[in-house]
Amino acid sequence: MVTNPFDQPINREHTCSVKYDVRKAVFGRDDVVPVWVADMDFAAPKAVTRALSERAAHPVYGYTLFPESLFQAMMDWFRERHGWDIQREWILMAPGVVPSLHAACMAYAAPGEGVIVQPPVYPPFFSAVRLSGRSVIENPLVSDETGHYRMDLEHLEACAARPEAKVLMLCSPHNPVGRVWSEQELTAVLGIARRHGLTVISDEIHCDLTFPDGPRHRMLATLAGPEDALITAVAPSKSFNIPGLGLSALVITDPEQRQAMATVFDSMHLPQCNPFSIAGFEAGYRYGASWMDSLMAYLQENRDFVVDTVNARLPGIRTRAPEGTYLVWLDCRGLHLDDAALKHFFVQDAGVGMNPGQSFGEQGGGFMRLNIGCPRAVLADVLQRIESALPARR
Repeated sequence: MVTNPFDQPINREHTCSVKYDVRKAVFGRDDVVPVWVADMDFAAPKAVTRALSERAAHPVYGYTLFPESLFQAMMDWFRERHGWDIQREWILMAPGVVPSLHAACMAYAAPGEGVIVQPPVYPPFFSAVRLSGRSVIENPLVSDETGHYRMDLEHLEACAARPEAKVLMLCSPHNPVGRVWSEQELTAVLGIARRHGLTVISDEIHCDLTFPDGPRHRMLATLAGPEDALITAVAPSKSFNIPGLGLSALVITDPEQRQAMATVFDSMHLPQCNPFSIAGFEAGYRYGASWMDSLMAYLQENRDFVVDTVNARLPGIRTRAPEGTYLVWLDCRGLHLDDAALKHFFVQDAGVGMNPGQSFGEQGGGFMRLNIGCPRAVLADVLQRIESALPARR
């Protein structure tokens, strides 16, 4: 009998789910256990489902305004959960964090100018720069023998000093390595950006996903001063497992910078909302606190189970407990396989679908990203499949 609601399996097949319904196209077979795309296999908070149902009950789904109650719910959430007092006029609604990355490149760098990214990092950080006609400047993270990553601040300073560098994209908490950046690290980033006139866009979509036994996330904006050029991207999508609703927000204190971003959105006539995205956004931030606390307690147990099992029972693979997100970064270099062979091993031999590390930049070669946002029984199956396939590699 299932007693924890997060242990409850939910069949997501044939729901037009990217995670489940494109497995054949991505992995070459449709029976892999999907632990790749960064959404969770958990039901959203009941308050979110109720808000969507109540809105659906009204039979007209016309053009929709953002109610003031939505902004208030967001401001209350960040004040209470993160100690960040946001003023209403700072908020610019956006059609998602990834579109916001593209828009930031266009708003704050001219074609050909440079945008600094810190690989291994979420793939849209690269594509946002390249597809907008800007130039990628890489400031790779560095790691020690234990798998602990840090920023190379000396190299970041050198990157920022390049005349073409205009924007820094920060991923905080970091996807895929799971770092929750310390106040000292964040203060150093702000200092570098200030000295060299960089605009920082801080993707903090995972800000709520930190574990009860670990460091708390610090919003970069709470350390910034009025002289800092900072755009903070947030959304309830990862927090409450509603990424399909799409709506996000940007917090920009400077009116000219805020207008620059709004101008880019307006130039593409990007739709920023629909009646359901508004309902889900507000309900998550207004009523989702207790669900979030229960979620993070469950994810912490998942994290510990995965880390302990990998390091004890999967020779050639090692990992370190992430400080944030529901993503585990697996170091598979001990298997001595190139990236193509590594993907073949997990997909064909183990029947497990994960994100190849190389998609996060060349620094991710030899790694895989595992999504632990699923019932623990699924993770047990995944790890057992990998363990059973490993003897063929010895």
